[in-house]
Amino acid sequence: MKQLVIILALGIFVYACSSGSKQDSESDSANNETQQPSDYDPNRGLGKFENVDLGDKLDVQMANDGKVIADVKCASCHKYTDQRLVGPGWSGVTERHRPEWIMNFITNPDPMIDKDPKLLAQLEICLVRMPNQNLSDDDARKILEFMRQNDGVK
Repeated sequence: MKQLVIILALGIFVYACSSGSKQDSESDSANNETQQPSDYDPNRGLGKFENVDLGDKLDVQMANDGKVIADVKCASCHKYTDQRLVGPGWSGVTERHRPEWIMNFITNPDPMIDKDPKLLAQLEICLVRMPNQNLSDDDARKILEFMRQNDGVK
């Protein structure tokens, strides 16, 4: 009986995550139909963030706020280590990607997944598209600061 309940709960979770993503994907793809694949900048990603100023030191309060948001919105699919859960682990993410790329991806995942070869490869491993969590710019910036803290920035 417990196994049935667990399987049902997981099925509902996967369905809930994927159905919202599909709806967002349809509207995002309609908005981005005029862009060509050559318009994609793999260092910046695809979205409104062109230059994210991080400052020299970590903003501890912003990182703490980012952890609270990440625990609610992200931790069900991502571990803060290098271990994969549903999605990839976060360890080292700020060393592998520029801040603009991270901000654009967490606020606008569907168009980037469709255009970024590395994200497409990750999708083949994870088998689940990252859903759009509808984060505000401020919340996304706080999560980025938490990611920096997670990667050892002081």
